[in-house]
Amino acid sequence: MKRVLMLLSVFAVLAAGAFAGGGKDADSAAAAGDKPTVMLVTDATGIDDKSFNAAAWRGIVAYYGDTVENPAGRGTYYDTITCQTQDMYIPTLKQVSDEGYDLILTTGFTFADALKEVSQLYPDQNYMIVDVATVSQPNVMEFLFTEEQGSFLVGVLAALQAQADGVADAKFGFIGGIPGATITKFEMGYIQGIRHVLPDAEIVDYYTNDWGKPDLAKAQAKNWYDSGVYAIFSAAGGSGNGTIAQAKEYRIQGRNVWAIGVDSDQYEDGIYSGTDSAVLTSMVKRVEASSLYALKAIETGTFKGGVVVLDMASDGVDFSTANPALSQDVIAQVQAVKKDIIDGKITVIGTYKDALAAGKVPAGLKAMDD
Repeated sequence: MKRVLMLLSVFAVLAAGAFAGGGKDADSAAAAGDKPTVMLVTDATGIDDKSFNAAAWRGIVAYYGDTVENPAGRGTYYDTITCQTQDMYIPTLKQVSDEGYDLILTTGFTFADALKEVSQLYPDQNYMIVDVATVSQPNVMEFLFTEEQGSFLVGVLAALQAQADGVADAKFGFIGGIPGATITKFEMGYIQGIRHVLPDAEIVDYYTNDWGKPDLAKAQAKNWYDSGVYAIFSAAGGSGNGTIAQAKEYRIQGRNVWAIGVDSDQYEDGIYSGTDSAVLTSMVKRVEASSLYALKAIETGTFKGGVVVLDMASDGVDFSTANPALSQDVIAQVQAVKKDIIDGKITVIGTYKDALAAGKVPAGLKAMDD
């Protein structure tokens, strides 16, 4: 087991070892004793993005028996560092690699090139990354999710809700962050889900080209809602919070528009009165499951490089039913679709090229397969 975090002084390290032997408060992470140490390296949106990074952090603190509200083991067993710009990825990864953590965790495909370079410089360091399968190093565990499957479900739900609301010729929007194969899976699944229910539904899309520009998403959401778009699904990291903010403003005014959350269940982020939320549902991508998986592998000595796929059958992706505005009938219909996906009766296509060739999505979208 490598040393505890560099943030501790020598005396604190000794004290931590003494407490591990004698046993600390069972409710704190220190009670974990010989648990591994981990550093989460994020992009500029940090662990407060209420989305992707937040989910990865949630998995880390849960591993130590802590909570996001009370991360007792932070600075002892785990911590996080934020890269404000992409040119900081390589120097930051090198810095934390020099500090001797048992695991270094990165989030998102924008880290792929930096991690590939750094992981070769530190062959004895264990790393993990989510949404990437191209690093291909023996010390890097790479996690993929079937985002297209979970996104299909929220597309189905949005279309069913539009029908239940009696919305004629409902239009739907998708806002992405930085274009690429992973975000394309979100968009393709969402559109296929909508058209599973409403084959002729109009779809519009937009990319912010940034994970941390909620103002861009908010402005686009306003334009779309004003033009009659019923629901907008954002897979844009922190940028997607702008969609939720605009949906809240309009629902307060009594307008029947919705935002759809991503990665984490964003129902509470959309609350504007009592239990009323502007977030109809969320495509839940259990990034926390990848954090837990990798940490357990470190703890048990079974960590090895390679690709791990977390699909719907393995509870890697799902949809949220938290919003009380959802009828039980709509939820039941979506659950039936979920079962059909797991059973192989419905196949969801994850690339734009193939979905377009199959006639499942419209031409002219801004999605990119690589």
